[in-house]
Amino acid sequence: MEVIRMDENDWKYHGEGNKSLVVSHSKSPSVLRFLKFPVEDQKTCEEILRHLQNTVDFGKHIMRPFLGENYVHYGEVIPLPLDFVKQLSVKIQPDRPESRCHKVMDILSGYALRLPNLTTLHKSHCLGSRLTFSVEIKPKCGFLPLSSQITETIKHKVCRYCMHQHLKIANGKWKRISKYCPLDLFSGNKQRMFFALTCLLQDAQNNLKIFKNGELIYGCKDKDSAPDLNDLAHHLKHFFFPANGLTTGPFFTTAVINELLQVITMALLSPPDSCRTDDTKKLYIPEGGRTYCDASYYCREILKNGKSEYSELPKGCVLSKILQVQRLDMMDIEGLYPLYRRVERHLQELPNDSIRLHIDGPYDDRFSETLLDVSTEDDLTVEYAVTKVQQYRVAMTAKDCSVMITFSPCLQDTCSDQSLLIQTSKSKLECSVSILDLDLKPYEDIPNQYKLDKKIVNYFLKTT
Repeated sequence: MEVIRMDENDWKYHGEGNKSLVVSHSKSPSVLRFLKFPVEDQKTCEEILRHLQNTVDFGKHIMRPFLGENYVHYGEVIPLPLDFVKQLSVKIQPDRPESRCHKVMDILSGYALRLPNLTTLHKSHCLGSRLTFSVEIKPKCGFLPLSSQITETIKHKVCRYCMHQHLKIANGKWKRISKYCPLDLFSGNKQRMFFALTCLLQDAQNNLKIFKNGELIYGCKDKDSAPDLNDLAHHLKHFFFPANGLTTGPFFTTAVINELLQVITMALLSPPDSCRTDDTKKLYIPEGGRTYCDASYYCREILKNGKSEYSELPKGCVLSKILQVQRLDMMDIEGLYPLYRRVERHLQELPNDSIRLHIDGPYDDRFSETLLDVSTEDDLTVEYAVTKVQQYRVAMTAKDCSVMITFSPCLQDTCSDQSLLIQTSKSKLECSVSILDLDLKPYEDIPNQYKLDKKIVNYFLKTT
């Protein structure tokens, strides 16, 4: 691969997660995504290149066919000058949250992922030509597990996100419990989804960010910061000029925020392109089970008043695609962990068999086909165990992905006939919806997932 010439002054800090850091270009709609590690756990150049290429292959050959090409952008691995990477690392360091600085950006391999900047509309070829705002949501798991191998019945009634809130408060990660429940957002009921999004605005935690022209304007950066809805409304007034004409005060803020939540809801429920057939791979997994969580504040009120309501997500919308892949976790971690141990025992005896079993790729059509086998009849083979382990890893990836929705005022000369258009009280917004954070969850993390699950459930039962 040919090394591309770069100037660190053209790039700025964009954000980071647990395992990667992202910078965005100031003049073009692209980002670079670098791996990051604890200082004492540096990887070799070969390991980093393989990891990045696996990420591309997994997005291209596995997640895109299941989630849809409209939603998934897998990017490309590019080589970079080491001087550029080192200078860039120094430049962005002051912009990084203190809580993230225990890990350092990879400055030794000279490789990164280049991806489209999803805070711009995909059709834009340069920045600054159109006013945009973007909403990034990490919805989490949208269903309650059905597995008969679950030992604590509370897991059939209260979702993982709501239980985990209690442990996070106890550990000091956040100051108060969020009223957001993923099952409300995945319900398909507009009123219930509106409530879920309102709760995300009130307690964004790590689950909501809002950008204006690529700049973060809303979202908790740490546990002590409190987002300001008045400030958010002021930022977005050009998109949602209230019908009552007010541009300040509580009525103005309420009008803008209500419009914002309505267009987000419409974007989440809209199919990607009504002119195209849906050619994504289908997973035929039994659904059933409860559609509400006992910890949901919205559902508590509904049930208290003796009401019941049923809705479902429209086929093809982004949440229905994500939920389909999440449901590959058919056994829950409690049923999956013994199968993981079976694989581990096999690999201890035959370590080279990890290649035949596709434990760490390649992520190709053969790997994709194993995900379609949704049988839960255990034939006691290692092949069956590997299939369930891989399905679990893909499901966990979908449970931790993010949705990016980008809006721009629709001008007659800029909107194509195939664009997703959403009507506000004053105008139309052109919209694009994407799914990001689709790195396959590591095989070696499964024991930690098992321990964390027990910790979350035990603490919830002890304190509620």
